[in-house]
Amino acid sequence: MALFESLLALLLVSILLLKLSGRIGVPYPAMLAFAGACVAALPWVPQIEMEPRLALALFIAPALLDAAYDLPPRELRRDWLPLTWLALIAVVLTTAAVAWIGWAWAGMPFAAAVALGAIVAPPDAAAAAAVLTKFPLPRRTLAILQGESLLNDATALLIFTAAVAMATWKETSVVEMTPALLVAAPGGVVLGLAFARLYFVLKAWLGQTLTARVSEFVATFGTWVIAEHLHVSPILAVVAFAMTAARYGPERQTARDRVHSYAIWEIAVFVLNVLAFLLMGLQARTILARLDSSKLSEAVWFAATVLAIVILVRIAWVMIGTLMPRLFGRRGVSTSTTTREAVLIAWCGMRGLVTLATAFALPSSFPQRDLIVLTAFIVVLGSLIIQGLTVGPLIKILKLEPDNSLEDEVSRARAKMVEAGLASLRDRTGDAAVAVRAEYEAMRAVAQDRTNPQADTEHDRLRIDAICAQRELLAALRRRGDISDDAFHRLEEELDWAELHASPREELELLDA
Repeated sequence: MALFESLLALLLVSILLLKLSGRIGVPYPAMLAFAGACVAALPWVPQIEMEPRLALALFIAPALLDAAYDLPPRELRRDWLPLTWLALIAVVLTTAAVAWIGWAWAGMPFAAAVALGAIVAPPDAAAAAAVLTKFPLPRRTLAILQGESLLNDATALLIFTAAVAMATWKETSVVEMTPALLVAAPGGVVLGLAFARLYFVLKAWLGQTLTARVSEFVATFGTWVIAEHLHVSPILAVVAFAMTAARYGPERQTARDRVHSYAIWEIAVFVLNVLAFLLMGLQARTILARLDSSKLSEAVWFAATVLAIVILVRIAWVMIGTLMPRLFGRRGVSTSTTTREAVLIAWCGMRGLVTLATAFALPSSFPQRDLIVLTAFIVVLGSLIIQGLTVGPLIKILKLEPDNSLEDEVSRARAKMVEAGLASLRDRTGDAAVAVRAEYEAMRAVAQDRTNPQADTEHDRLRIDAICAQRELLAALRRRGDISDDAFHRLEEELDWAELHASPREELELLDA
């Protein structure tokens, strides 16, 4: 009960800090990192140990699902060169550089040093997105950062898994492990694809029920757990599962299913981010209590050096990489990233949930675990403070050209959709058909306005006014006892859906704080 009470209190503190972050314009991941640091300084916080496999499944599986679901395969094909440069080579180089420092400075065993490198190597797109979505940046820059987040997580986690295996399976040689590692990757992909197909069958059977929402979590975590038991890559299994579900799932879902599902998953991933920072603060507190002043000073300097390495390696590698796509430009590769865009991508290297979760996942007997966990926490905290708080000013300094291609694309598609709706009503007669056609005509006029393609129409504004009047009457009926609470909530839900349909897009976005 003490643990639950402590977590509840910490969540309350996080809520207040997140609200403050919205007021002062600080990205919420940076505020979460600050909350974790505050937790580490509290003398009354309990000591918490988390089972390594649970930490990976609990934090990593939803994060991978969230990232993979939003990344279509065609984006990977289009931007394969910068994504390979960032998500594969940059992660390997960062891991190698940090591993060398860990081995040469801290005297870590080779496998432990590699594990540390893999823990701090992958940047977190959520931290960057918390800032970048507020600016009209080039879509390709955002797509590269989003794709990198998924692929570098997968790359780093595969390296981490192999390093932990080498460090803990002392009786097994690398040569003996190689066949299993080679089978793990394709096996994970095949398992993820198979589970996605089974999931579609299950969803069709469950229909629009609360059970269907629960099945999403069961399928995601079940894919991870079964992959572990089959000794294939749970990371690639979840990625394959999510990308398949994203490709074929929307056509099999109703609108109500999507609204519920997206809201639930967005909240779940957000809460897991909050818990990860708080739990890392609790672990850091335990580690700090075990270190004397001399060892603590040395550990902090070591962590600061690792932080500098991960920032500098990314900057150097991204800037070198700006020249590479131009060399292949005549071979059909997409347009190369500009220098200013490359500077922004290079600086968006904040670490986050994956780094914290993999640090949690280290076994308690892992070599120099305390130093690795403390380093991971300081790297996350430092990157979010140094880079997270300066990304916004950097964007203003770079003066990147606004990208309105998304609005243009939305306008064209919306206009075609309205025309399809009007065509379906062309032969309909009666007062209802006339009213609906008038509404669609108003929508067509707005859709053809490229300056504000998602504005609300006069019909929408009148509908909102009418809904407000209905709400006032409904509330009065409830207060007078003319209707029961059951009837009230059903009618309230109907008004909610009607209001969502009539509201402009900017009023529907779920804010971070």
